[in-house]
Amino acid sequence: MEASRKLAESEGVALNQLFNVAVAQMIATHGTLDYIANRAKNGNVQRALEILRKPRLGEPPREGDELPDSWNLSHTADAPEPQAQTTHS
Repeated sequence: MEASRKLAESEGVALNQLFNVAVAQMIATHGTLDYIANRAKNGNVQRALEILRKPRLGEPPREGDELPDSWNLSHTADAPEPQAQTTHS
């Protein structure tokens, strides 16, 4: 409680307002995590990688499209595909 009072004072807000904002942030974060988890369940890693590998047709590379010097052989097309991760709740 003392840490909460100090934080509220340093932020220049009432303790009640600090709690309201903290709860609102937690609710928003929880909703975002649920949304991302649900989207990930329906994701298709192989299809996404296929799309990302497609060249842009009719459009030359733009400045900044270059691979960094740190790019190495582990990132080539011959490297094994990453596997979709599953989580159990």
